[in-house]
Amino acid sequence: MIRVLLVDDQPLLRSGFRALLDLEDDIEVVGEAADGAEGLALAREHLPDIALVDIRMPVVDGIETTRRIAADPDLARVHVVILTNYGFDEYVFHALRAGAAGFLVKDIVPEDLLHAVRVAARGDALLAPSITRKLINRYVAQPPRAGPGGAGGPGGAEGVGAGAGLEGLTNREREAVALVAQGLSNDEIATRMVISPLTAKTHVNRAMTKLHARDRAQLVVLAYESGLVTPGDP
Repeated sequence: MIRVLLVDDQPLLRSGFRALLDLEDDIEVVGEAADGAEGLALAREHLPDIALVDIRMPVVDGIETTRRIAADPDLARVHVVILTNYGFDEYVFHALRAGAAGFLVKDIVPEDLLHAVRVAARGDALLAPSITRKLINRYVAQPPRAGPGGAGGPGGAEGVGAGAGLEGLTNREREAVALVAQGLSNDEIATRMVISPLTAKTHVNRAMTKLHARDRAQLVVLAYESGLVTPGDP
């Protein structure tokens, strides 16, 4: 059973998402919160698999909520998926750097929401290749700058892979990370590297462990910020 926490200051949206998710046999909504502070308390109480978190909320916003979840060892199982009205913007980028597994636009069709919850529950990033390109072109290729959450944004000292370098990766792990950064799935990585999907998954998981990345979304950010992959790479 996939356990979901809804964190959004719009009661109507929470009710709609709950009604949809509760219809599924493999998904259970374990709680609702109207702001990030309440969401954090419920996350610690219920330990959901997925937290659907609005990016702009009163009291504690989605970026800070994501950062606190990512920093709490007791919440290591929680995958944060950011909800936004605005598509891919700078706030979403900073949330990804803070530890979010991906993001969804609030007007998403029901089938895509259900698919996204199941994808995130497997530990996969909600970053289609087109979204990855936007991430690269608009933010990762630019020098660090002040953003939501403070100087340099939440991805500074406490952001993705803080303190981790690529030196500890094997050549095959580096290759796998580069392919993740290009938006490839494990099956596609396996085909490109001429290995089994299980071996591809192993390379990705070991790289995530070594780089202290919570999920594939953070690997994407790390790959570009470290220079392992650069904009324009095929």
